[in-house]
Amino acid sequence: MEKKLIYIADDEINICNIIKSFLLKEGYDAETFNDGRSLFEAYKSRPADMLVIDIMMPEIDGYSLCSMIRQQSSVPIIFVSAKDTDPDKIAGLTLGGDDYLTKPFSPMELIARVKSIFRRIKMDKAHHKNDQKLKVHDLVIDADSKEIILNGRSIGLTGMEFALLHYLAINIGRAVSRSELLDKVWGFENDVETRATDDMIKRIRKKLSEAGSSLVIETVWGFGFKIQNEE
Repeated sequence: MEKKLIYIADDEINICNIIKSFLLKEGYDAETFNDGRSLFEAYKSRPADMLVIDIMMPEIDGYSLCSMIRQQSSVPIIFVSAKDTDPDKIAGLTLGGDDYLTKPFSPMELIARVKSIFRRIKMDKAHHKNDQKLKVHDLVIDADSKEIILNGRSIGLTGMEFALLHYLAINIGRAVSRSELLDKVWGFENDVETRATDDMIKRIRKKLSEAGSSLVIETVWGFGFKIQNEE
């Protein structure tokens, strides 16, 4: 089986080298970059299977890099940063990060997170093998290609936006709480006050409306969100 390629971006060269050596030891291919722009340019010519990126970097910072990558790919992204407050983590996860590790960290913990994400992707593929497409109102949700399709055309959602809408769709008719969405979609178990879900719902609604979809995501006040069953 072909080795997974992981790109690492951090302006601290020794951190790049430590992460790279542990990844190589685990059988992955890894390339390091010391600013966001060089990783972005490399990704455009040769996409990687995962990105491990710092937030505070020259040229393009990690948040901006994540946003730029998310416009073209749902590749898994792990943030590794000294910024350790809940708002920092939420910002990274809302922009489309899959995980967030604060410095200093154990390289073995990073390896465990990397393996966990690849395992989840593999399980998702296996889980959706026989039921790849879900019809909800006027949308077709393709779990295999991670696309939301309306009248044969894909609505451009990010990986996290897709995961959020898909989770609401498979729970159609049931009100899903904000904390459940943070847990199941972001994997963020801490009990934090955050507008991450609300902000992302707002973006999804806007994209659905602009595409001409009739699907409505209802707000259940003081609790969460819900997609009604079709009449």
